[in-house]
Formats: sequence, structure tokens, C-alpha cells
Amino acid sequence: MSQVFTDEVVARAMEDTGSAPSSRRHHGLPHIHKVGTAPKQTLYQEIKHSVKETFFFDDPLSQFKGQSRKRKLVLGMQSVFPIVEWGRDYNLQKFKGDFIAGLTIASLCIPQDIAYAKLANLNPEHALYTSFVAPLVYAFMGTSRDIAIGPVAVVSLLLGTMLTDEIADSKNPDYLRLAYTATFFAGITQLALGFFRLGFLIDFLSHAAIVGFMGGAAITIALQQLKGLLGLKTFTKKTDIVSVMRSVWKPVEHGWNWETIVIGMSFLVFILITNYIAKKNKKLFWVAAIAPMISVVVSTFCVYITRADKKGVAIVKHIKEGVNPASASEIFFSGEYFGAGVKIGVVSGMVALTEAVAIARTFAAMKDYSIDGNKEMVAMGTMNIVGSLTSSYVATGSFSRSAVNYMAGCKTAVSNIVMSMVLLLTLLVITPLFKYTPNAVLASIIIAAVMNLVDVQAAILLWKIDKFDFVACMGAFFGVIFKSVEIGLLIAVAISFAKILLQVTRPRTAILGKLSGTKVYRNILQYPKATQIPGMLIIRVDSAIYFSNSNYIKDRILKWVTDEEVQRTASEFPSIQSLIVEMSPVTDIDTSGIHALEDLFKSLKKREVQLLLANPGPIVIEKLHASKLSDIIGEDKIFSSVDDAVATFGPKGEVK
Repeated sequence: MSQVFTDEVVARAMEDTGSAPSSRRHHGLPHIHKVGTAPKQTLYQEIKHSVKETFFFDDPLSQFKGQSRKRKLVLGMQSVFPIVEWGRDYNLQKFKGDFIAGLTIASLCIPQDIAYAKLANLNPEHALYTSFVAPLVYAFMGTSRDIAIGPVAVVSLLLGTMLTDEIADSKNPDYLRLAYTATFFAGITQLALGFFRLGFLIDFLSHAAIVGFMGGAAITIALQQLKGLLGLKTFTKKTDIVSVMRSVWKPVEHGWNWETIVIGMSFLVFILITNYIAKKNKKLFWVAAIAPMISVVVSTFCVYITRADKKGVAIVKHIKEGVNPASASEIFFSGEYFGAGVKIGVVSGMVALTEAVAIARTFAAMKDYSIDGNKEMVAMGTMNIVGSLTSSYVATGSFSRSAVNYMAGCKTAVSNIVMSMVLLLTLLVITPLFKYTPNAVLASIIIAAVMNLVDVQAAILLWKIDKFDFVACMGAFFGVIFKSVEIGLLIAVAISFAKILLQVTRPRTAILGKLSGTKVYRNILQYPKATQIPGMLIIRVDSAIYFSNSNYIKDRILKWVTDEEVQRTASEFPSIQSLIVEMSPVTDIDTSGIHALEDLFKSLKKREVQLLLANPGPIVIEKLHASKLSDIIGEDKIFSSVDDAVATFGPKGEVK
């Protein structure tokens, strides 16, 4: 950068503009603070600092410095398995809380798992396998005390939809193999993000986009359950609302199954009432938690004694007994479906990770402790890789189960271990009892579970705070319900990136005025009593100046100057002789930004307006010196504050 401008150009520019020290028209001030510069760094130091701030801002290796080899080994074990650290203080009192919480979430997750497996077009046992293996792995490696691990509705639907796009027949053996492959690569994606400390990538999916995506997915999931709730024998494979409603109304002429409708609607009302009671009285959270299991037990018993299954009521039928069989040999590591497995795995893994981290952060904030985002990703990735080898599919944190876990008084991740042991008992002993469970009840459980994902209040708040965020929310929402889950997710990501690009390429600028009786300068729109300085225009740039926005910033400043000159001419206010650019928000500048400032300087020179810079940061001032632009503008025209610039070049009446 030091070669951007030659010494000859600098000298000629200083001569032409009269910016040499002799031309300064100071008002005899005793002292003007000079802009300081940071110590010069080598290229290696700059790269090292940049990498550290991007990937290792929390300095994870600092704990190992000065430690003995034995201590380093212990610290290393704690880093990989946090249970080693908090497990030393574990006691019976904590176990009581975890045991009750584990039993409570197990009673909720068993019926949910059987239902969610249908969303992924998999047999019920695979969801039960998932809730047995994944929580065990997470309990040893995760950093959240409250998150409950297992299959969730949104990820199950996403996985089922994307798998069906590749293999339409879910009975095809390759369908299950592709599910294992997708789960494996979902785990690889999550593990890689955590290991290489790339967790910031999931933050590109904005909160607004997530609200819209989750809401749309919830509506889609609920609509999909109309097949089981109404007893329909044929149903569309598509997830958009138009196709679903056509499937719902087309068979009306042949009649819906009224026994199924009675069963489904009765238990849906029951579950919704228990949810309402739990919301009104937090101490009765367990009522809502055990309602799904009660529904399953009661409906199964009723169907068995009445043999309603012979009258057209669809039932679960057979759930395979026993623990997870190995599935490592089933994963596609090459061949026709390898690419599809990677694609589905990356997408489902990112969505699962986004949901899990959001849930973990929410409950950590409620209990005032911190989670390690990168360790969470490593834990999630490891549990899904292990799950793919043991006949499981993509697992993540469940908000409904985590909320119950929190309300039940969990103390640590041991509640996940308790839940896992209950699932093991279920797989070994209880699964035959679910044979007569009606699908209508499972549909009711899913509908009740996903209703909370439609956050109307959050959407209203988005409208009040940021209209662009609201557009992102609605774009993701309508993309999901009118097209597909993948399209909705794509729209959510696209709008999130569009917002980032818009903010980067069109940063805010503001005209500043002085607050009476102070040396403080503020936005005149926000502070109408702030007065502008005669003969001067003060503009603040609220962004770093890069290639993406440098021309816009230059043109916007010149537009401000033109508009102000017109207004001042009409009001007989002194014309602009000096332009002060307040640069405290400008955290960085690149070569395009340097050229933009040079062009701004030349344009102002033609208007006989001098350019003054106020409070450039250490990186900015270093680059101004390296490019020799500071010599062109004039060292005496770069100030530590706006007040210094006004005191030096402003009207004499402004000097205090």
C-alpha cells in the first residue's frame, strides 16, 4: 500500500492545495491532540492477530500454559469430556433432580419419537434408537445442563422430505441406508465446524429467518398429520399446503374414517388442555409432560379392547424389539447415493445445529451459566456420527423436551442419561405394547408439539423493530408452506445474506451538530437542538470503508455537501468551507476505501472545500500513512476529535 501514491504526487498535491503547515489558520490554541498510531506490526503479527481474533478469541489453550504434563492431560480430558470436570462435584442431591427430570422427559419423548419417525418416513424403532444413543454421547461431551437430546419434528420432516426426493419409496432398503449416510455426514459437518472453530457460520441464519422457517415448518408438519388424524389411506408425498389440502378434500366423497377422527380429536383436545394448564401454572408442568404418554396408553387400550383397527383405524402395528443393531456397513461411502447423502447431511446438520445452539443458549441464559459453542458442535457431531453407526438418524436438542427438563429441575446432563436408560428398557421390554397405538394419537401429539413453534408474538415484534427482518421472516414462512422445507430454508438463508450485503454496501451516514454548552457532536436528526457550525459540515460514517461500499460512501458524502450548500445559500447560512469526516465508527479501510477518500479530496478541492478527518482508529491511520494519503490531505488536517478540528479550522467564535 505504501506505493499507492508516489512522493512526487504527494508533494504536488500539497503544493496545489495549500495544505503545507504554513497554510494552517490555527486560532492560537495552546495544544491540539495529535492522532496516535499503534506500534508497527510485521505481516506475521498481523496474520497471527487476525487468525486469533477470528478463530481463537477465547484463547482456549491459555489454560495449558505453565501446567505440568499430568495437569495438561487432565485439562485435555476436561476439554473433550466436560463431564470429567463437573462430575467431581456431583452428589446425591443433584442426582435426585436429574432422575426426576430424566423420567419426566422420557415419558414425553417415547410417544414423540414414535410420531417423529413417521415424519422421516422411518420405522418407529429408529427414533427410539436415536433417543437411546445420542443422549448418552452428549451427556459426556456437551456443555449444556438443560438441553434434552433426541429426534425433533423440524429435522425429521426436513430429512424425510429430502430423502423422499432422492428415493420415493421409503420401503426401499436404500432409503434407510441413505438416512444413515445423511446422519453420518450431518455429524461430520457439525464436528468439523466445532473442531475448526467455524461456529460463527451458523449465525448467518438470522433470528428473523429462523422464526419464519420454524413457523412455516410447524404449519407444514401439522398439515401432514391430517392423514393420520382423518384416517386417510392415500396422501400426497409433497409438503406444500396446496398439495396437502387437495389430498385432504379429494377423498371426502369416499368418506373419512369417523372412528379415527373421534380418537384423534379427543386426544388432541386433551393434550391442548394440559398444555394450557401447564402454561397457567408452572408448577403443573408435569401435567403437560405426561399427557402424551397417557394418551398413548389410554388410546392403545381402547383400540385393543374394541378392535377398532378392524374398523379402519390405522395403528402402529409392529415395533422391533432390542437394542440398536450396527449400521456402519450400511452407509454409502461411494456410489449413486453418496453425493445425495452428503448434501442432505450438510443441510440437516446445519439446521439441527442451529436449533440446538439456540436452545442451549436460551436455557444457559436463564440459569446464568455459559456454554461453549464449539464444544457443543463437537458433541453434536460426535453423537450423530455414533448414531449413524448404530441405526439412528439425525438428533439435536428438542425445545419442548428441554423446557420440560428445565421445569422438572434438572441439574446436569445426567438427566439425558436417565432418559436414555428408560429408552433402553423400552426397547428391551415395552415396545410390543405399542402395537395397537392408533396413528391418530401420534398425529395429535405432533400437532400439539409443533404449535408452539408458530411464534406470532415474535413476528409482531419483528414488524415493530425492523421491517426488513419481518420480510425475511415472512419470506421463509411462505417459502416453506407454499413450496417446500428446502425452498423455505434457502429463502431464509438468501434473505439473511441479502440483509448483510445491504448493510455492508449501504452503511449509514449522519450530519452532526454541536450540543450547546458541550464539546459533544451528535446526529442532528436525533438531537434537533444540536447546531451546525458556520462554514463547516460534519459527517459521520457508521461503517468500515471497503471495496463494497467505498464509492457509495464517497457519493453519499458529496450528495450531503451539495444538498447542504443549496440549503445554506437559501438561508444565508455561511457556505461550506470545511468538511469534517468523523471516523470513530470506521474500524477498517482497504485500498478501495483509500482511493475513495482520495477522490473525495479531489472533488472537494474543486469546490474549494477542505477535507478534515477526525478520530481515525489505529488501523485506519496506519493505512492512511502507508498509502501517503495522510500527506495529501495534510497531517495538520487529521484530528483526534471533531472538537479539535472545529477549534482549529472553524470560525473564531467557536473557540472556547
